[in-house]
Amino acid sequence: LWQCVGQRLLSMDTSLPTKKGPSKLSPEQRQELLDPLLQSSWKLVDGRDAIFKSYKFKDFQQAFSFMTNSALNAEKLDHHPEWFNVYNRVDVTLTTHSCGGISSRDVRLASVMDAAAAKYFA
Repeated sequence: LWQCVGQRLLSMDTSLPTKKGPSKLSPEQRQELLDPLLQSSWKLVDGRDAIFKSYKFKDFQQAFSFMTNSALNAEKLDHHPEWFNVYNRVDVTLTTHSCGGISSRDVRLASVMDAAAAKYFA
């Protein structure tokens, strides 16, 4: 998924951090960038401009490994998830608080997290 949208994200003016911070996705960007995520089990959150996905792993070790990998990547992207873990499940909500909704940072992190999770299901 990152390969599909990665180049588009990098070429968008609003996807790059500015002094003002990231901007919410435009309606056109939402369709182009969110559709692939929504087709890969991400869901829009009712009542707020955010996306959500629940990952299920074989056991706690896999779930925690995924969270560790995701945390390191989130730090590199300077964007951090809201998440919850119980045993083999990791629930993730992504939104950009500084702009009050979904930005390209959320799309990037969702794509990175999907790629990290995929290695456990290959």
